[in-house]
Amino acid sequence: MLAVFNKSVAKCPEALQCPKPGSVSALKDGFLAQHFGSLHPSSVTVNLGSSGLFAYSNEKQNPLLPRLFAVVDDIFCLFQGHIENVALLKQQYGLNKTANEVIIVIEAYRTLRDRGPYPADQVVRDIQGKFAFILYDTTSKVSFVAADVDGNVPFFWGTDSEGHLVIADDEEVVKKGCGKSFAPFPKGCFFTSSGGLRSFEHPHNELKAVPRVDSSGEVYGATFKVDAEVKKESSGMSRVGSAANWSSDY
Repeated sequence: MLAVFNKSVAKCPEALQCPKPGSVSALKDGFLAQHFGSLHPSSVTVNLGSSGLFAYSNEKQNPLLPRLFAVVDDIFCLFQGHIENVALLKQQYGLNKTANEVIIVIEAYRTLRDRGPYPADQVVRDIQGKFAFILYDTTSKVSFVAADVDGNVPFFWGTDSEGHLVIADDEEVVKKGCGKSFAPFPKGCFFTSSGGLRSFEHPHNELKAVPRVDSSGEVYGATFKVDAEVKKESSGMSRVGSAANWSSDY
């Protein structure tokens, strides 16, 4: 699975933006989507207009960590993995028996967006299993990305030559678009358009960037780890207002 988000709707952490030898413009002329398609001939590309694109394929997938794609009310979601507490989450979000993992993620997001009773970190923390997902709400222009605490699903991100955010489960695809400005997506973390990168496992702690250094001593990208010494300030988010306000608060 692949997502490329225009920097106007998903500004990545500054530490991930470093000098980018070998990076390209991932969105220009559909470059990275075409590359993904050349690797996965049966893949499907979804154009998100000026916001970016999604691409996915069911080829060469791990049967224990399948890929899923769904669209509900202009919310697009790519999911890979397996949720263990599916029955509990279906009940929690009032879903029917046929709902699968990707529908659960969409409904969890909608509950959060519409000012449900759960903070964002709890929404992701309640999902138990091996997973990574990429969600984009075209109405409110919000991206929502997360990976489980153990990093069971291969998941990488980086920035292209224009600062657009690239996310994929294929390391080589991210390298193609980002050159050396890429890294594994942090375990136990989630990313939103305006809230940036946060840990859902340790929601009260800040994250610190640790530069990645190659064999020649050159810095490329960064990994992010929980800073046990620094606590986050309370966001004080009130649970009133519209879906559009959610994106600016979180």
